[in-house]
Amino acid sequence: MTYVIAQPCVDVKDRACVDECPVDCIYEGERSLYIHPDECVDCGACEPVCPTLAIFYEDDLPEEWSDYYRANADFFSEIGSPGGAASMGKIAHDDAMIAALPPQNLEYRAEHGLD
Repeated sequence: MTYVIAQPCVDVKDRACVDECPVDCIYEGERSLYIHPDECVDCGACEPVCPTLAIFYEDDLPEEWSDYYRANADFFSEIGSPGGAASMGKIAHDDAMIAALPPQNLEYRAEHGLD
């Protein structure tokens, strides 16, 4: 089991979860953050600090965002398990589903000066 980052993170990438993660398993893509399913220790520290409420325990992922489980896992198909996000920096790709989305969360971005 693992935690999953869903649609509310796309085009926001607040990174509060990255700062809170004790095992450095949250990686940054072009448009979203991703939790490495093999590196996550299921501590749950990331979930309560997410300001967009985008992080869910795998079993609690809303049906409307069920594809994000696959997207989080598939994001790592090219890079494997590097053993920590900090050394990787921003990774210049996203899962194909996320890359194909039109701009997301525009209202949140505007409210928080992210545009």
